[in-house]
Amino acid sequence: MLRANFDATLSLLLFLVFAVTSVTALVMAAMARGDAYRAADKQTKNFWLIILGITVVVNLLLNILFLSIAGLIATIVFFVDVRPALKAVTGGGGGKRGGSSSDGPYGPYNGGR
Repeated sequence: MLRANFDATLSLLLFLVFAVTSVTALVMAAMARGDAYRAADKQTKNFWLIILGITVVVNLLLNILFLSIAGLIATIVFFVDVRPALKAVTGGGGGKRGGSSSDGPYGPYNGGR
């Protein structure tokens, strides 16, 4: 009984995580400009919209774990590789501070001096 509840809860949690991340990635891919993909030397906007759209359909309608994991990998690639490149090309990042190419996450990097 306890194991069945755990399995159901884990399945629901995985479904929610996969669905939310794939929908979020699809929305972010749709909001980016098409020429930014070419400028960042990534696949085209249509390519990413198709891949992430298939991922959303698989996660929301088919719910096949193997395909969901494959879609999650595509979503992670988008978040880790494509999205930062698009933000760098379009000047995204919220306009926090001026910054330079030598700035680290906590301020300027001075080369260990």
